[in-house]
Amino acid sequence: MLGADAEPREMSGIPEFLLEVCVLVTAVVSLLTNSSVLLCFCQSSELRSHVPGIFILNLSFSNILLAAVNMPSTFLAVARNGKPFGDAFCQVASFAETFLTTNAMLSMAALSMDRWVAVVFPLSYSSRMRYRDALLIVAYSWLQSLGFALTQLLMDWGGYSHTYASCTLRLQDRSRRVAYATFTALFHSSSFLLCLLVLCFAYLKVLRVARSHCKRIDVITVQTLLLLVDIHPSVKERCLAQQKKRRRRATKKICIFIGSFILCFSPYVITRLVELAPSVHVPRYWGVATKCLTYAKTSSDAFVYCLLRQQYRKVLVSIVCRLLRKNPYPLSAYSTSSTLDTTDDSCTLRVT
Repeated sequence: MLGADAEPREMSGIPEFLLEVCVLVTAVVSLLTNSSVLLCFCQSSELRSHVPGIFILNLSFSNILLAAVNMPSTFLAVARNGKPFGDAFCQVASFAETFLTTNAMLSMAALSMDRWVAVVFPLSYSSRMRYRDALLIVAYSWLQSLGFALTQLLMDWGGYSHTYASCTLRLQDRSRRVAYATFTALFHSSSFLLCLLVLCFAYLKVLRVARSHCKRIDVITVQTLLLLVDIHPSVKERCLAQQKKRRRRATKKICIFIGSFILCFSPYVITRLVELAPSVHVPRYWGVATKCLTYAKTSSDAFVYCLLRQQYRKVLVSIVCRLLRKNPYPLSAYSTSSTLDTTDDSCTLRVT
């Protein structure tokens, strides 16, 4: 399985066609959405003034390059049932995949830590998370990503894998299986596992603080309503229902952040670790499917972290209106808060 450039077809017909469509659609959506994020930053000085914007830019650039370099090669590999290009390209593509995937994961971890600092330490956020600190975090992310990518390149562990229909990390010389297994385990532990632990720690802390704040505001609101003896009971019920909705909204956002990370990356990472056993053979359709899931994360990141937020939506609407020669509202007319999302509710702490 490892080291083979072409093997007999293990899938054909509808499954192969669906995988081709999945990779193609994911690449197009990822390019469009992440490019939209970059366009928003270029058009809005308010977005550029936020420290988390550095992490978002780093994440978006990684996703765009992954969609432009690795996804097309996977699409061609699935369509041709073999190596899409020559050995030199596969070396570059596998290097890029290791670097960009690690960098993207670390960017997500950095964003989660930024949210944690903003919510848990709101009064000292500006002193705890400065532009210099953000740049140092990005520099560390690049160094770690570059370290694994260069090691893979120097050890000649990058190339075309028929199992995953992509140029990726793979073993060619079976005599170095122990070293390869050690590198693979260390690579996934310091990228996927580390980032998962950081995400869980940061966002669960954010959720606990958000619920605590909402509970305190709920108590004050209920006491205020009880003083208004002439208020209609239906109004009180609506207020209490809205408070419950806000608490559910915060929980839903946290589940999306952590759940999307686990759903998209864990099948691929587990498969790569399981296949280290000599007796394990991974079916090609499963390998390509797990690779498609990791690609899907690049397109969902733009929505999860940016485009579903009001600030980015307003900038996009403004850009579209200008293209259509309409008169939108000014780009500076929206909130610049980095710790609270005050749209339509006053107690849900910003976890996006």
